[in-house]
Amino acid sequence: MGHGHSHGHSENSEPTAQALASRKRANWILAAILVPVGVLTLVAMMVMWPSGSREGITFSSPYQAAPGVTFDTGRIQSVVVENCTQTGQNGTGQNSTGQNSQSGGSQCTFAFTEPDKGGDVVKVVINPDVAMSHGVDVGDSIRYLNLSAVQGTNAGSGAPAYVFVDFVRSIPIALLAVLYAAVVIAVARWRGFRALLGLVGAYFVLVSFILPGLVEGKPPLLLALVGSTVIMIGVLYFAHGFSARTSTALLGTIFGLSITALLAAWATDAANLAGVGNHDASTLVNMSPQISISGIILCGLIISGLGVLNDVTITQSSAVWELYELAPHTSARKLFSSAMRIGRDHIASTVYTIAFAYAGAALPILIIVMLYDRPLAEALTSAELSEEVIRTLVGSIGLVLAIPVTTLIAVLVVKATGMKRLAAAGGPTVTADELKDTGSLAAAAAVVGSGMQDEHDAGARLDAPGSPARPGSRRAQREAERRGGTGDAT
Repeated sequence: MGHGHSHGHSENSEPTAQALASRKRANWILAAILVPVGVLTLVAMMVMWPSGSREGITFSSPYQAAPGVTFDTGRIQSVVVENCTQTGQNGTGQNSTGQNSQSGGSQCTFAFTEPDKGGDVVKVVINPDVAMSHGVDVGDSIRYLNLSAVQGTNAGSGAPAYVFVDFVRSIPIALLAVLYAAVVIAVARWRGFRALLGLVGAYFVLVSFILPGLVEGKPPLLLALVGSTVIMIGVLYFAHGFSARTSTALLGTIFGLSITALLAAWATDAANLAGVGNHDASTLVNMSPQISISGIILCGLIISGLGVLNDVTITQSSAVWELYELAPHTSARKLFSSAMRIGRDHIASTVYTIAFAYAGAALPILIIVMLYDRPLAEALTSAELSEEVIRTLVGSIGLVLAIPVTTLIAVLVVKATGMKRLAAAGGPTVTADELKDTGSLAAAAAVVGSGMQDEHDAGARLDAPGSPARPGSRRAQREAERRGGTGDAT
C-alpha cells in the first residue's frame, strides 16, 4: 500500500513540474514578443515627440487675432426679434448677421444677456442658422464675441458689438460624465475605475503626442501607429492587469492595428482622400503649410477603429479562457472552433456597430445626398461620404482579421498556461495558484470532474480481468448464474 502511495506521488510530481515549465515557457514567449515591441514603441515615441512650438501658425479668423477682442459668457435674460437694419449694413447688401436686408423687412434675433463677469446687460445678435434650427431661450448660457473694445475702428458701420459664438454646455456634459463614471464603477467596480483612468491616459497621449505631431508635420502613419500602440499597452494592462490573457489580447490588437494602418495608408492614396470641401480642413490648411489634410485623414482612419478593435480582442481572449476553464480537456482544435463561433457572432454585431456609428455622425450629409437624389454609387464615392465609407471598411477589415488571430494565439497560450488538474494519490488536488488564476467555480468543477473520473477508473479496475467482480455488477451476476448461486460474488 505504501508502494502504491509512493508511486502515485511520483506520477503526479512529474506532470506538475512539466505544467510549471510549460507555463513559464509560454510566458517567456509572450514577453519575448511584447517587451521588444513596447521598448521600440517608447523609443519611437521619444524620438518623434513634438516640440510644442506653434511658430508659423496663423489663424484665419480676424477676431482671434484682433487686439482687445474677448470671448465672454453670460445668461440670456430675454429674447427679441427686431429689424436687422438696426445692426447696420456691411456694404454688400447683407447686414452683419448674414441676413439679406435689401427688402428692408428682414428680421433678426437678439438675446439680452447678463455677463457672467458682471456689468450691464448686453445685446447679443444670434446667428441666423442657430435662430432657425434650434433657437435660444431665456436662461440659456451662451458664449459671445465681445467687440466693444474695437468699436472705435468700426465707427459708422453699425456692426454689432456682441456676436453669438456658441452655447455653454459645461453643466450638462459634466452631469453626463459623472453619471457615466458612476454607472461604470457601480457595474465594473475596481476594473471600471481603472478603465476610466486609462481613458484619461489615452487622452493625454492624443493631445500631447498625436495632435501636436500632426500640426508639426510628423509622419502620420508612424504617429498613429506609435500613439495607438502606447494607448493600447497602457489601457489593456492598466484595466485588465498583467496576465497571459491580457498579453494575448494585446498581440491580437497590435496585429489588427497593423492591418488597419496598412489598409488606411493604401486607401488614403488610392481614393485620393484630400478633405476637399470640408470647412475644418480648409481652416487647417490656411493655418500652417506643415499641416497635411491627407495625413490627418490617414491618422483618423487608424485611431477611429481603435476602441472597437480593443473590444473584440479582449472579449475573444476572455472567451477562450472561459471555455477552457469549463472544459479543460478539450482539444485545441475544438477549443478554437468553439471560440470562433463566438467570434463570428461578435464580428456580425461589431460590423453593425461601426457602420451605424459612422452613419449617425454623417446624418446631415446623408440627408443632403438624399435630397439631391443622386445615384447610390455616386453618393457613396463622393467627397462628402467617401471618407466615412472607407473608415467603415478599413476598420471592419482590421477587426475581422484580428478575431481569428487573437483566438489562435489565445488557444495556444491557454493550453500552455491554463489550469492543470492533477489527481493526487488521495484524490483530486487544486492548488492555490490555480484558484487564483482560474476562479473558484472552475476549481470546483475540476474537483467534481476529477472525483467522477476516479470513480470511473476504480470501477474499471474492479472489472478488469483477474480482479474480483463488484457486488451487483453484470459480471457478478453472470458468475453467480454459472455457479447456480444468488449472484453474490463473494
